[in-house]
Amino acid sequence: MKIAITAASGNLGSAIVNATVALVSKENVIGLARTPDKAKHLGVEVRPGDYNDQKQLEQSLRSVDTLLLVSGMDAPDKRIDQHRNVIEAAKKAGVKKIVYTSVQGAEENTAFSPVVQSNRQTEKDVVSSGLDWVVGRNGIYIEPDIEYIENYKKAGGIFNCAGDGRCGFTSRNELAYAYARMLTENKHNGHTYNLHGEAITQQQLAEYFNSAFGTNLIYKSMTVEEYRGERKAALGDFIGTIIAGIYQGIREGKSNNVSHYLTAAGREHESWQTYFARIKANI
Repeated sequence: MKIAITAASGNLGSAIVNATVALVSKENVIGLARTPDKAKHLGVEVRPGDYNDQKQLEQSLRSVDTLLLVSGMDAPDKRIDQHRNVIEAAKKAGVKKIVYTSVQGAEENTAFSPVVQSNRQTEKDVVSSGLDWVVGRNGIYIEPDIEYIENYKKAGGIFNCAGDGRCGFTSRNELAYAYARMLTENKHNGHTYNLHGEAITQQQLAEYFNSAFGTNLIYKSMTVEEYRGERKAALGDFIGTIIAGIYQGIREGKSNNVSHYLTAAGREHESWQTYFARIKANI
């Protein structure tokens, strides 16, 4: 069985390539990348995979049985058609199964909602493709918070608009393990899974940071309007508004969902105690 993974040069795509190779061997895994040279280090065959080029995709998907479609990073209206290019190319190339990496989040009334809505449309397109399918709805990555630690230290805490809302965080490595299982096990076909670990508050996140990094961070909640203004000033209007929308969704409980990780992966999601203990051990 040949398995192809799109966006193989990206953080999630490359992690899924590695996790899948561990299950089926590198000869049966193909990476697709818009710039193939950026994925050569993965040690698998890499083919061109530009979401805007359906004919190129169709050629690259020849001989592929199962396809992992990593959600694109373009604007919501553009990514729907880009994903449709991948789906149509897969059908024409004879692919039998598509696994799609979707997202959790507020589907209405936040700045992040158009992104969520575009993912829901692709979910519908995958389900109606006529191929076998599995959809994973990813929780929020924990890694960006880890990478932001120096900023948190300078500020003395974590400040956003999530309030007391719980967030089902996950890590790319945990997602990769689940997706490798979903790609290689037919029992998942026809299912949609929420993929995340234990849902925690921002206050709990600050406490985990303190235990791992020896910091004394606090958590302070802001209004959505205050946080949006702060993020726009730091990151620009587009990204700042989107980030504020994500945290508004957390505030409203849209990231506190039932997790299906155990069913998808065949094991429990790594606990945050274990995750942060490993960070502490490696500092």
